[in-house]
Amino acid sequence: MLRSVTAEISGWGNHSRQTSEIYRPESATETEQLLTYDRISSLLARGLGRSYGDSAVNGDGATVLLTHLNRFLSFDPETGVLECEAGVSLAHILQTFLPRGFFLPVTPGTKHVTVGGAVANDVHGKNHHRDGAFSNCIISFRLMLASGEILTCSRESHPYLFWATVGGIGLTGFILTVRLRLVRIHSALFSVKYLRARNLDEALEMFTTTEKEYQYSVAWIDCLKGGRSLGRSVLMLGNPAPDPAPETLKPSRNPFLRIPFYLPAGTLNSATIGAFNEVYFRRHGSGQRLVHLESFFYPLDAILDWNRMYGRSGFVQYQVVLPPETSLRGMTRILEMLSAARASSFLAVLKSLGPEGQGLLSFPKRGFTLALDLPFRGPEVEALLNRLDGVVLENGGRVYLAKDSVLKRDVFREMYPRLGQFQEIKSHVDPNHLFSSSMARRLGIMEA
Repeated sequence: MLRSVTAEISGWGNHSRQTSEIYRPESATETEQLLTYDRISSLLARGLGRSYGDSAVNGDGATVLLTHLNRFLSFDPETGVLECEAGVSLAHILQTFLPRGFFLPVTPGTKHVTVGGAVANDVHGKNHHRDGAFSNCIISFRLMLASGEILTCSRESHPYLFWATVGGIGLTGFILTVRLRLVRIHSALFSVKYLRARNLDEALEMFTTTEKEYQYSVAWIDCLKGGRSLGRSVLMLGNPAPDPAPETLKPSRNPFLRIPFYLPAGTLNSATIGAFNEVYFRRHGSGQRLVHLESFFYPLDAILDWNRMYGRSGFVQYQVVLPPETSLRGMTRILEMLSAARASSFLAVLKSLGPEGQGLLSFPKRGFTLALDLPFRGPEVEALLNRLDGVVLENGGRVYLAKDSVLKRDVFREMYPRLGQFQEIKSHVDPNHLFSSSMARRLGIMEA
């Protein structure tokens, strides 16, 4: 039997640490052994730990690190189809295949996530309004059930289980291998247009009027300004560089900065963040630039351990999506509440999302999504986020489970109307609820 260590773990937000038994199997055979180990009451797969809250935490249970299952199994350069183990990171894919002229069709804001984690959270990127979520590039995956049976799941084979696992935050079984399709790319350079928006209304209008012209779009947003400047933003609209430049197809660059220790509590506050926001807004004027894809897609990956900036108390990331017809009203209210509470968000991102996917617990739906990082200050932050949840619910939106820490179960059930379908499938393939997590228990996901 595999050895384990008892350790405290948390999400990337570094708060709400919980004790778990940690296992690190080296093969699918070793992974299967865990299913029948009588010391284990519940299991949860975990990759590189970049989910912010407790979706990849299994307090008082067993957490299974699948990062050693990280081999490439096959690749077809004609079709771009890659088969790999679930522990392969997106960084490893870029390091290996970018020099060969291939890129990820969909990528989140960090490359330090595993393929299995990308499936389990159905991650999305700056091109969701055009190309959808990560599930759109998945052909199939092999899933180990609680019984030990391994099924190949796709849109044609076991489709009910495919769509329960995509976005299912690890609750249906162990994802062992994934087949996905990469896309060809001629250059690692992207042509990026920068536009200033004076307020939220102008920013949302700019997204709408440019979405057919640009494949990738994202905006930095200032959450501290009020009045006529509420939601002032800098939009970054990108397309692959028009002129092929094969010499730029270089492996990923290394980070150039590390946060060596937790910064003192209160370093990031309304004053320091306000000063940063002013500099950022003035520095990024309108214009067109050629930008390396690393800088465009993964700006924070240049800083190792950047989550330490928030101190030992950590932070919460809060991401919501609102439909087009209520985005302006709902986000205006959210920003007003944040401004009134002087809740400082060092990082705030606004994006446009396309049609809702088929994943039963997938986050994206058509509209606009706002993501915020807030220093964790205990009950007062939780209370603020719960009030924001009410605004999101009133405006027909939902909270992203990969980022969540404080959502209430009754609000969760209203935000995710396909929960009942997920529960039926979960009960069928895992009747004893062997696969569980701190989030699943907090939200009552396994309770009918």
